[in-house]
Amino acid sequence: MAENGGPSGNSVLLKDSPKPLYMQLEELLRAEIVSGEYTANQMIPSEVELSRRFGISRMTARAVVTQLVQEGLLHRVQGKGTFVVEPKIEAKSLAYQGIREQLESMGYSIDTKLLEFKTIPADVQLARVFSVPRDEPLLFVKRLRSVEGTPISLHTSYMPQALCPSVNQERLIDEQLCVILAQDYNLTASSVVETLESSQASTSEAKHLGVERRFPLLLLTDTYRAGSGRIFEHTKVLFRGDKVKLQFEYGPNR
Repeated sequence: MAENGGPSGNSVLLKDSPKPLYMQLEELLRAEIVSGEYTANQMIPSEVELSRRFGISRMTARAVVTQLVQEGLLHRVQGKGTFVVEPKIEAKSLAYQGIREQLESMGYSIDTKLLEFKTIPADVQLARVFSVPRDEPLLFVKRLRSVEGTPISLHTSYMPQALCPSVNQERLIDEQLCVILAQDYNLTASSVVETLESSQASTSEAKHLGVERRFPLLLLTDTYRAGSGRIFEHTKVLFRGDKVKLQFEYGPNR
């Protein structure tokens, strides 16, 4: 690696190659980032330095860096430079495996903070979700999950109180809600409806997640139906878009 953390000193662009110079530099930088030659949060050489080192125009160097920024490999900091983005945590669908279980299996240290636990009356929308009368008592649970001390997700769950009347709120800190519902009330999902959409942090959400208001978030919504056909849980999870990447896998018949 070069002395300032740039590409290896013997890295060159082949001017007689049919592949354009900008494409060569883009592939070179991308390979060095992915391989770990550049580490997370490390500053890469400036556009001026890249243009001088590889004999290309500054405009070409800027276009290459911009492309890698758009891919999420780099990010610019005003007045400081361009830095390597910390790799995102890759999580799978929460339909059949909770985020806590996934993260712990990857070796992450997980912390859960119970923000709210109370009974609320079903509004028009939630009454429609659960097919219950309006004002039907629902359990409302809000939790904040952090990985290695950094908040990454905000979980809001609703359940008909009649189906799980005495959930121990202390257990919600150390156990997954799906485990508690299965063990204590025999509520397991036979089917799940899951949606994913983009969102922006509200003032309250931003405060919990440690980001600015209107920060980009991923909103994952899961509605769980038991074998009886009864919907027993409706959950919304807001993930920090800069920390988490969701992966979905489907078989040939999906």
